[in-house]
Amino acid sequence: MLSRRALLASLVPLPEDPLRPRFHFLPPANWMNDPNAPIFHNGEYHLYYQHNPKAAKWDTMHWGHASSPDLLHWKHLPIALAPTPGGPDKDGCFTGCMVIDNGKPTIIYTGVRPEVQCLATSTDMNTWQKHRRNPVVAAPPPGVDTPGFRDPHVWRDGSDWLMLVGAGFRGKGGTALLYQSKDLVEWTYLNPLLSGAINPNAKGGDVARGEMWECPDFFPVGNKWLFYVSTEDKVLYWLGDWKNRRFSPHSNGVLVYGAGYAPKSSNASGNRRIIWSWLREQRSQEDQLKAGWSGAMSLAVVPSLAKDGTLRLDPAAEYQQLRHREALTEDCCELHVTLKDNQPFGLTRGGTELVGYDPDSRILSAGRSEAPAPRGDLDLRIFIDGSVVEVFANRSVWLTGRVYGPISGLSMSAKAKKIESWALTPVSSNRLTS
Repeated sequence: MLSRRALLASLVPLPEDPLRPRFHFLPPANWMNDPNAPIFHNGEYHLYYQHNPKAAKWDTMHWGHASSPDLLHWKHLPIALAPTPGGPDKDGCFTGCMVIDNGKPTIIYTGVRPEVQCLATSTDMNTWQKHRRNPVVAAPPPGVDTPGFRDPHVWRDGSDWLMLVGAGFRGKGGTALLYQSKDLVEWTYLNPLLSGAINPNAKGGDVARGEMWECPDFFPVGNKWLFYVSTEDKVLYWLGDWKNRRFSPHSNGVLVYGAGYAPKSSNASGNRRIIWSWLREQRSQEDQLKAGWSGAMSLAVVPSLAKDGTLRLDPAAEYQQLRHREALTEDCCELHVTLKDNQPFGLTRGGTELVGYDPDSRILSAGRSEAPAPRGDLDLRIFIDGSVVEVFANRSVWLTGRVYGPISGLSMSAKAKKIESWALTPVSSNRLTS
């Protein structure tokens, strides 16, 4: 590990770091992980996120905060939530969500050691008053032996509020526990929404084995409901029916492959739902500390249903406003490539592969991340932004990766049916995204 003096001497000024994204959101500096409580309220987007304001590594969690009028241009705002000494969140304000309760913005989040569910309210979305009754859910239900109890997701169902909390049945598999409330303060446990099984081949802790499900989210898409959780280093989803407060899944898959993790959804303008995902770093902690920053937010992604009832995933249309027809920039661009299914594809930068497709294995790659390619001809939308690579294949596979090679010399090898490309306008004059 570098000494503090050596670390400070090695830092690249953040506005000059070519690996920092130029149109993906990230904090001004230091660590970011899960998106928290994203919401479109009074004509403005608010994005909160897990944040360590002191260093580019995970530590005692705060809630960072930014706002935007258009999903593109962000204003960094003061820390929204910080641990209260001696309180139920003394060791960290973990992931949560937001609802508007009779006009009042209300956050429901996890305090840790032990993991409990807490409440905070605001009149301006910036300063938050923690509820005097915290924690409003002080423990898992009686008889439920769970390795974790965190990341609440709350929504209105008729005259009630419903809440999912990520959990698991020890020795069996992950689950999301369903609760009911009239006032967001008094909660009654109902039942598990859905449960899984431990992966016998997985190594690591309870989340890595699938014994614990993190960051549950649940909302309607078309005439179905989409449920997803983060576990086994993946984001797993199910599509199904929601009736009489029971979820009946009909299909399932992986929501986002690669660097993406812990996604959270939000309402959006145009009667849409959008999904944000944390894009993890894929380099060493030493390199992250040297850089002075870690983590970025994905593009805002819109889920919908295809005619056959399968899940579609598209980047929000707002990003098209950044397109212009000048020569491609290696660190800030979008490509649209259509391939015959038996044609290989490669996109490199400075000799390092950004995106690849192997027709023999049918594997699509983004840096060191991989995903199975859809069947048939491939339609690829590719976004390159500093070290971030996002690929949308046939509107059904969302692949995310991080690539840290030289930022020069973009080159493509392909026999493509169609290629379109755009340079994208950075959202700010520096790399601080505000």
